[in-house]
Amino acid sequence: MRIAISTGGGDAPGLNAVIRAATLSALDRGWSVLGIKRGYAGLLGEDEVVELTADAVRGIAHLGGTILRTTNRGNPFAFPVQQKDGSWKEIDRSDEIIANAKSHGIEAMIAIGGDGSLAIAQRLVEKGVRIVGVPKTIDNDVAGTVTTFGFDTAVQTAIEAIDKLHTTAESHDRVMVLEVMGRDAGFIALHSGVSGTADVVLIPEIPWKIEHVCEAVMERDRRGRKFAIIVIAEGAKDESGSSSLIGKSLPGQDRRVGGVAQRLATIIQEKTGKECRSMVLGHLQRGGMPTGYDRLLATRFGGAAAQAVADGKWGHMVALQTPNIVTVPIKEALQTPKRVDPAHDVVQTARAIGISFGD
Repeated sequence: MRIAISTGGGDAPGLNAVIRAATLSALDRGWSVLGIKRGYAGLLGEDEVVELTADAVRGIAHLGGTILRTTNRGNPFAFPVQQKDGSWKEIDRSDEIIANAKSHGIEAMIAIGGDGSLAIAQRLVEKGVRIVGVPKTIDNDVAGTVTTFGFDTAVQTAIEAIDKLHTTAESHDRVMVLEVMGRDAGFIALHSGVSGTADVVLIPEIPWKIEHVCEAVMERDRRGRKFAIIVIAEGAKDESGSSSLIGKSLPGQDRRVGGVAQRLATIIQEKTGKECRSMVLGHLQRGGMPTGYDRLLATRFGGAAAQAVADGKWGHMVALQTPNIVTVPIKEALQTPKRVDPAHDVVQTARAIGISFGD
């Protein structure tokens, strides 16, 4: 058996631990393993396909990023190609992937990625490619699994930032607005905001009103708490449905969001007279060493992916359904995007301890 491993979409702490575990588990079965560079680019002549040996994956479990590199522009079904006139068009190059995989002797693939990468994997499965998926997203927005590796690290990074902002906010009687990742799902903002004892948490799933946010700030002021910490997900929308879209950066990429913290801080300062500062945590949440929890989960996912290949679980992804790692159909996981449930006990607990969601 010869298998190949690819990593697609945004990077996440724990990717290398998955690659290592999947590779070593495959080698233990007597298989050979290839690594496809930059998503599927290595099978499209845009990058390399390399052999993954025990030496190649030695000492990488604690490292952030991915030794295979990644891309969020590599959809083979809509691959961006620049024309002679400078314009861009999207073409279907999926058949090239299938043909080149066969030429490399690849009999099965392990595709590690978020909902976008898993959707690509599902379409390739429907064209006859034997694929097992591994869910990867710091946003924790892939359904079918309790959590994904990278999420715990991202939350820990955000909590550390909130802890540091607390001291300077209290020293200067300021309102600090921290923007964290979460284009469509507010799990990072919710978990870090509650754990970091923020005063206001704004997420995409709960539309907020600026008047309510300002009232939460001023209520603290009246109680003698002259500072406030606000955590906002980058995709959080106010009651009008407005968020800070900043468009596409490159052809083939999804819409980008960001800048909502600065906009919110400006409005709060105008309406309350309180001095406000904003901070965008950005890609710090994606980088660095994975936490122990993420390292263990990623290792379990990698080993389970190799087992799923051995079992012929094509079109399935590995998933955590506590306490076990199981497999679920990728198609089923993609049917309903995973979002924060406003009735969830974490939200209810947050409200009970005085955290405002601006609604």
